[in-house]
Amino acid sequence: MRIYSKLVKINHVKRKVVKYGQTISAGDFKTGLTLIVDGDPCQVMDFQHVKPGKGAAILKTKMRNLKTGAIQERNFNASTKFEQANISRRDAQYSYEADSIYYFMDLETYDTYELSKDQVGDNRYYIVEGSEVSLMFFEGMLLSVSVPEKVELVIAETDPAIKGAPSNQTKDATTETGLTLRVPQFIEPGEKIVVFSTDGKYAGRA
Repeated sequence: MRIYSKLVKINHVKRKVVKYGQTISAGDFKTGLTLIVDGDPCQVMDFQHVKPGKGAAILKTKMRNLKTGAIQERNFNASTKFEQANISRRDAQYSYEADSIYYFMDLETYDTYELSKDQVGDNRYYIVEGSEVSLMFFEGMLLSVSVPEKVELVIAETDPAIKGAPSNQTKDATTETGLTLRVPQFIEPGEKIVVFSTDGKYAGRA
């Protein structure tokens, strides 16, 4: 049985800020870092240091615009400085999805928030009803959701194990959320596994 509070379409609310006004160099980027790029809050998804022959080091990055959900690839000099985004977080629970809108309930106030499919992004593959997540706000505006590094998902489809297959051989599988990944031969449909949300890889049995 689901119990929901009134639906809140968040525009601006006051939240406790965890980062504000700090600057960071591109050379110090970390996965998951949030910063201001061209006036918008962006989150670093992936990065790679590239050292040209004689030039300065370049940082190739893959970022998600937290306002639009768009993913972009950008190159920066390692010495380029950015302001960290004014990001605050609220603990919440995933409720359900309808018409590509994802609904979350604040665990403290019991308000219900909504995010579009683009805002949720690939995190939709790592949440099921009842999953605890962290809602991200930028200057009071609800932007996105972040999930734990490891999550438990149920295997929806996979082929039977191949008899006599090497112990390190894997096979394709699909989880209840639609995530496709490689799993060991002994994994069967209906089994619950642990998955890394950072790269979508199998971590073990739950």
